[in-house]
Amino acid sequence: MAEGGSNRAAFFDLDRTLVRVNTARLYVRWRVRENLLPWTDVIRSTWWGLQYKFGVLDMSAVTERALSTLEGLEEEPFRGECAEWAEREVFPHVTEHARAEVERRRDEGLELALLTTSSLYVAEPVARMLGVEHVLCTRVEVESGRFTGALAGTPCYGAGKVDHARDWASDRDVDLRKSVFYTDSVSDLPMLEEVGEPRVINPDPRLLRLARERGWPVESWV
Repeated sequence: MAEGGSNRAAFFDLDRTLVRVNTARLYVRWRVRENLLPWTDVIRSTWWGLQYKFGVLDMSAVTERALSTLEGLEEEPFRGECAEWAEREVFPHVTEHARAEVERRRDEGLELALLTTSSLYVAEPVARMLGVEHVLCTRVEVESGRFTGALAGTPCYGAGKVDHARDWASDRDVDLRKSVFYTDSVSDLPMLEEVGEPRVINPDPRLLRLARERGWPVESWV
């Protein structure tokens, strides 16, 4: 646990927190429209979304499948395509509650970080739009400018989010016990337990039950 630092941070999840939707579903539909994925992947992603909602998703299997679709693609064109897609299809789903809370925490002097399972290519444009300086996320391996289809480092999911947050907090002299984390998912319970101020936003059923049991604040950002 990163304790004793002189700084505080606000960590924000992306899906169903800063944005009112699941960006993975939007991404899959976009890729299908561009004839880059078969319709079977829409069905598969819907099933994964349900599993995620109830906290039973096998993230390792999902990550392996998702990364395999990128193998051989050039990184920079893909980054540009994702930025354009995010501006067109993700930005409209960023809630006013989210914008206001980011600004409130900025005014309080907290360091701001996006802490998400999503890839850099989805998370970075949203962070840039909101003025959130730091992005902690799942990274994809790139060699000679192309995706290898493999993961780079630890997935930023479940307990992995705590690992990412601890490493970042250590570098930034941030005390996690004085920090805040906003999320919708029971899969983020390890990180909620790591910070001093857990904030539950648009929770899935299991997280809602836990939040009520523990007296954590619950909000609806729509």
